[in-house]
Amino acid sequence: MTLVDASSWIEFLRGRSNEPSQRVKPLLARGHAAWCNFSLVELWGGQGQVEKKGLEELEAEVQLCAVNEQVWAKARLLAGRSREKGVTATSGDIVVAACAANHGLGLEHCGSHFDKVLPIAKKL
Repeated sequence: MTLVDASSWIEFLRGRSNEPSQRVKPLLARGHAAWCNFSLVELWGGQGQVEKKGLEELEAEVQLCAVNEQVWAKARLLAGRSREKGVTATSGDIVVAACAANHGLGLEHCGSHFDKVLPIAKKL
């Protein structure tokens, strides 16, 4: 199972043929794509840019990973450790990375900042 960040979902939902979109397709086909409510908030907030019908259909088939107290605790640690290492990331990206780490999932993304945050998250 792989947690797919909103950045990659947007590329997929817009029907682009770029690398992030092409990585999402097989995850969906195999039933290995997941998301968290934080990503859903980002996607629905940009629904003018994202095809609403496609998002509604995906909600019925994509696994939802809980952003529970364990994830929030890991996110707090990750935020602090990232800052200590000079790594800057948005709060949303911290929560998504913490969610993936907490659930033992890979993370599909197209943001280079995740490349710096994920190694820190995996050590928590």
